[in-house]
Amino acid sequence: METNRPSPDALLVNLQEETDSSVGKLKIYFGFAAGVGKTYAMLSDAKDQLAAGVDVVAGYIEPHAREETLRMLEGIPLISPKAINHKNIALKEFDLDEALKRKPELILVDELAHTNAAGVRNKKRFQDVEELLQAGIDVYTTVNVQHIESLNDIVEGITKVAVRETIPDYVFDEADRVKLIDIEPDELLKRLEQGKIYRPERAQTAMQNFFTRENLKLLREIAMRKAADRISHEYDQTGVYPEKRASSKWLVCIGTSPSSAKLIRWTARTAEAFRAPWTALYIENEENDYMTKAEKKCLRETMELAERLGAEIVTLAGHDIAETVAEYARLTGVTNIVVGKSRRRMGLRSLFEEDFEDRLITHLDNVDMHIIPSSHPKTKKRRMKMRFKNFLSWHDMAKMVLLLTLATAICVGLSEFGIGDQNVIMVYILSVLIISRVTSGYAYGVLGSIIGVMLFNFFFTSPLYTFNTIQAGYPVTFGIMLLVALITSALTVRIKTQASLAVERERRTEVLYEINKRLLVTRNLKGIIDLTNEYILHLFNRSVVFYSVDPAKSNKGIFMQAEGKEDASALLSPDEEAVAHWVFKNKKRAGAGTDTLMGAFGYYMPVMSQGKVLGVIGVSCSQEEGPLTQDNRIFLRMISSQVALALERQYLSEEQRQIVIESAKEKMRSNLLRAISHDLRTPLTGIVGASSALLEKETELDKETERNLIKGIKDDSGWLIRMVENLLSVTRISEGLVSLERAPEAVEEIVGEAVGRIKKRFTDRTIHVKVPHDLLMVPMDGTLIEQVLINLMENALRHAGPTAEVWVDVTKTKESAIFSIRDNGKGIPEKRLPNLFDTFAVEARERSDMSRGLGLGLSICMSIIRAHDGTLEAKNNEHGGATFWFTLPLDGGDGK
Repeated sequence: METNRPSPDALLVNLQEETDSSVGKLKIYFGFAAGVGKTYAMLSDAKDQLAAGVDVVAGYIEPHAREETLRMLEGIPLISPKAINHKNIALKEFDLDEALKRKPELILVDELAHTNAAGVRNKKRFQDVEELLQAGIDVYTTVNVQHIESLNDIVEGITKVAVRETIPDYVFDEADRVKLIDIEPDELLKRLEQGKIYRPERAQTAMQNFFTRENLKLLREIAMRKAADRISHEYDQTGVYPEKRASSKWLVCIGTSPSSAKLIRWTARTAEAFRAPWTALYIENEENDYMTKAEKKCLRETMELAERLGAEIVTLAGHDIAETVAEYARLTGVTNIVVGKSRRRMGLRSLFEEDFEDRLITHLDNVDMHIIPSSHPKTKKRRMKMRFKNFLSWHDMAKMVLLLTLATAICVGLSEFGIGDQNVIMVYILSVLIISRVTSGYAYGVLGSIIGVMLFNFFFTSPLYTFNTIQAGYPVTFGIMLLVALITSALTVRIKTQASLAVERERRTEVLYEINKRLLVTRNLKGIIDLTNEYILHLFNRSVVFYSVDPAKSNKGIFMQAEGKEDASALLSPDEEAVAHWVFKNKKRAGAGTDTLMGAFGYYMPVMSQGKVLGVIGVSCSQEEGPLTQDNRIFLRMISSQVALALERQYLSEEQRQIVIESAKEKMRSNLLRAISHDLRTPLTGIVGASSALLEKETELDKETERNLIKGIKDDSGWLIRMVENLLSVTRISEGLVSLERAPEAVEEIVGEAVGRIKKRFTDRTIHVKVPHDLLMVPMDGTLIEQVLINLMENALRHAGPTAEVWVDVTKTKESAIFSIRDNGKGIPEKRLPNLFDTFAVEARERSDMSRGLGLGLSICMSIIRAHDGTLEAKNNEHGGATFWFTLPLDGGDGK
């Protein structure tokens, strides 16, 4: 039973497929060559969908001169192609914007691997298709086997034709459906001869090159294997009958050679076949200082290719490449290593230098090694040329001359004191060591070693001041001295380079640790964004903008300008906001240096967590600064992963806070219902009873009884009205719907009006009022403060007892006015004091006949006073009764 149970991963995949209905479905019509019938089959299926009522549109169909295909296109709505003027040539491209505006249920886009003309948003057509899928549009498309990236080298080896237009393997692998369109090679050649695929003159050329019978048979086999591998992969993904496999991990060593792309593709195919993770490893050493522009470009393209094919990119520093690779393989559990092998040139160095793969096998005898031949020989001449360009540095040349002169002067001084030649030799070796340390590259150390030997021969060996020597042992001494100086120089340069690389790695690690540490203590969204912008600006010395919300919803990106750089406010322009919006929508990088919206001013990277875009970082790439290097992009991605964790934590915190608020609101609503149900029952019962008595015994009641019944109805009705007003007031204030209109008000007028209104309800009660003799003007909303005074006085009169009196006092301090309402009644129960002003707090009824609670009116008072930036408190008096007092600032608070 356990073996038949679906795995959790399989269930999760199925659940995601069911819930992610907003993403369109991709169907690929897959063939081994042009003319097998991919477009025809696509149009045939599209017509079936059209007949079934599906909204189908032909977005772009390659204009082949094939009658059957053109006839099949009839009846399908078309989107007119977009005209692009490229080098005075009118080109027609797929109109992506019109397709997104039209938004059909199904769209047909031919030639998935096509490269768009310059000026179109995306560089490749498969990127257009990805946008359509993100918009929820289903896509039918076509592709040939030679356009699959990982198969590019195999196809080139078979056909001797380099295919430049390719698609990443993930596009093919992640397609919802792949339909293999097959035809016999002989039938395809027959169709080619009949002119059904190309024009006769072009068909003849094709049959002599690409379309040979042998090529077509091999391409057909590769296409079938690719389709079969996909079916096998889909079966494995179900996880219903998982097989136990020995875990394997692949590692490919890459460099600056063009053959690295071949290694990447071979490893991607093999790792896909074994369903194993794989890593592309590059080792930095002192050779990096002498890389040509072509080599740097080749390395960047190789890393981008590896990333597209699903590799993990790792860059390490080390002089001994074999030892560094072996150490990384041991630490990470690599089981298979892929390396390239160029044809070795014969020379003196090859007799003493062990091959890289042999040294690697020596270090790793339990790891499988895969050696892929390369047709690109290693080029050392250009690097040696680059090294010796350091001679153009007159600053370093001056350092070398000065140090050798100083060493010679010291040696002359030592000779005057009769110190032996061996110490003179040590001084020169020391000078070479210092020269290698203070200059750049190997060149000055090598030259200093040679000149040092010549100076020793010239000044300190007999005959003096000549380059001849009559002593037999000195040529050996010169040779050993030169050899020691050269080795010392090389080791010094190597250690200096490794130290420089280590410092750079340490700096990055320290920066990531510092960012993570500071993000952990940052608790608000703006603080996280400001901190991120500050670090990016400092690290890359480029202006930066951070969008926490899609600019289409809110165009308020937080921008930071780099000092000493040209104005980068263009990052906030509508065009740049459109790029950021595209990144939010498609969850991919865009802008300068990418294949999407290449003409943008900045480079935009999404900050993602669990498949959701939490923000977008934009970094300026002006003409002065240039695009970001691959190394900088990787570092920026590391920073964005740290920022994503901080943003997710912040959003979760805000969500939790919102849940707490909603819970409090729900509790408030429950308390409100309890308060209303209890407080309304008695007055409503009194009103019903009094009105029933008046109606039923209208003639039997005397005038005094009738008057008391009517008065009771009036009092209970007035209390109900006031309660409803209080209820509406506290709700509006709690929801922030009441805007205070503060104005200086005379305190004695506000107090007098409130006392006058309360006296109308309690005509037989005593209220004492005391206000300052001088006119006291306090900024307030007079109507609301008057309601506070009425609520507090009514609370005192109702709950202090029938004979209690009330004192209203107003005093002034330096910063505020204090309003005090005191009574001489029973006071407040001690257990009520802590929660006295809680919204809808309802006391435990000690008497079942208690008609009205305290919580609602007091909570209104607290809401109003807080809105005025004041305070409200209560206490019991020593000699009985209670005192409520509130303060109002004389300066008007913060002006809310």
